[in-house]
Amino acid sequence: MKLLTITIPCYNSEEYMSHAIESALVCGENVEILIVDDGSTDDTLRIGKEYEEKYPTIIRTIHKENGGHGSAVNTGIQNATGLFFKVLDSDDWFDESSLKKIMHFIEYVNKEDIPLDLIISNYVYEKPSLNKQKSINYKSALPCNKFFTWDDVKHFKMSQNLLMHSLMYRTQLLRDCNLTLPEHTFYVDNIFAFTPLPYVKKMYYLNVDLYRYFIGRDDQSVNEAVMTKRIDQQIKITKIMIDSHDFLALENKKLQSYMLKYLSMMMIVSSALLVNEGSEESLAKREELWDYLKNSNYTVYKIIRDRKFGLPLQFKSNLGKKVIVYGYRFFNKIYSFN
Repeated sequence: MKLLTITIPCYNSEEYMSHAIESALVCGENVEILIVDDGSTDDTLRIGKEYEEKYPTIIRTIHKENGGHGSAVNTGIQNATGLFFKVLDSDDWFDESSLKKIMHFIEYVNKEDIPLDLIISNYVYEKPSLNKQKSINYKSALPCNKFFTWDDVKHFKMSQNLLMHSLMYRTQLLRDCNLTLPEHTFYVDNIFAFTPLPYVKKMYYLNVDLYRYFIGRDDQSVNEAVMTKRIDQQIKITKIMIDSHDFLALENKKLQSYMLKYLSMMMIVSSALLVNEGSEESLAKREELWDYLKNSNYTVYKIIRDRKFGLPLQFKSNLGKKVIVYGYRFFNKIYSFN
């Protein structure tokens, strides 16, 4: 059995996918790399097949009809044989020394037969156009280099959400919770980083900068202009997350608090983008999203509304709208999420 499955969703990725693949090859036979070609129209499939021929015991290239990023991740989960599961987007890459450290740890977990649901590591925003890097770590929020549960977590800062880039789930856990991401939809990585969490019991955090997250392509899904154009998909993902769990029924209060904080962030991003766009249609969509949350669970709505940024996000005056946009740009500048 492989210790780690790395799934690389690829769509028209011929220009940069090799960098991602090469960075995942450093651990040899312990790793399974699934290159999922999501109906590309360029040379993505050919490149994937060439790597498969060169590394037949490590790499498999899977061709499928176009279904979007979520569909490609679903395909990876369905075909994975590794003990743990990691997604690597085709324009990102791994720090090789960090990957080796994590693989050494997984070897230990496997040898000692230690039950472990989630491995957490750091990720780095890479902005080559600005010659800028920013590492996101969890040192203040999580015990480092020890096994822990939700009872042991501390306060998560706004910059410390557990994103897809920082997570490595036990593969069977993803199957047990029946994780299925929606097709033809952007921003599904939020569901990947959110929905399985109540199933996670034991975790381990390694303070290494594993995932290098490239920011800066004009067509990138997190580009602000692109996000505004795709705001209906952002709203769709937020609603799926609202409906994913009965948050108030979660037994662990620290898990509950974290998940509500993450949901608050989704409401912040959606609301700020809609207000920034400024049309009557967008403002109506903001109101409809908050009504959706209110009607789904009024208590959760009140908790999020009464948070520090909850009430201002619903301001309807021109001054209030300016406050929302200013706040969004301020935190974007600090945390570099676009």
